[in-house]
Amino acid sequence: GNAVSLALFLHLGTAVSATAYYRREIITVLSSVSEWWRGDAATAPLVFYFVATLVSGIVGIGSYALLQEVVSALTGGAVVIGIGILLVLMGVFQRVSAERETVTSPDPTVVDAVLVGAAQGIAILPGITRSGMTTGTLLLQGYDGPDAFRFSFVLSIPAAIGGGLLAAADSGLQGLTPTAAVAAFVTAAVVGYLSMDVLLRLVERVAFWAVCLGLGGVAIVGGLSVI
Repeated sequence: GNAVSLALFLHLGTAVSATAYYRREIITVLSSVSEWWRGDAATAPLVFYFVATLVSGIVGIGSYALLQEVVSALTGGAVVIGIGILLVLMGVFQRVSAERETVTSPDPTVVDAVLVGAAQGIAILPGITRSGMTTGTLLLQGYDGPDAFRFSFVLSIPAAIGGGLLAAADSGLQGLTPTAAVAAFVTAAVVGYLSMDVLLRLVERVAFWAVCLGLGGVAIVGGLSVI
């Protein structure tokens, strides 16, 4: 339980790094708030982020509660096997979504927002990568790679803030001193920002679905060996 809470808390640092990296996109979206009630097409991203964040929060809270129950009920080996299975499923999903090639992205819709929000909420489960779920969902919906990653990372900001606050409220980050919490937060923020460019380049060269399948297989074998 504490490990899950700490992992969610560290996402606060990644939220800061994503905000800094995509600050121009965020400013553009926020500046369209005044156009919300006019139904201007320029507000499509604003509506997309709002709906996706709302759905993500609802699904995420449910996933978090389920995760806490499962982790407390299973032994270490069974938990590792479960993570391995989710990694394998993640790899299959990534492989399928990678097959979808699109030249231009459509305007974001409410349906897209609901789907990607649900995908992000489910990604709280270990073995399911948030960026993999959200970008994969957007690729399947017809978005091109760059737009899928941009929407995914910006959408991660409110989700990371919410997850971090949920973890702090639920467990109080037991066993972590204020100094250690600040150090972990700053480290996550700095490393997250510095690695953003590297990550975006890496996903263009590495078959991430294969990495998920490999790690999932190793986890399943490892879990079986300790049961």
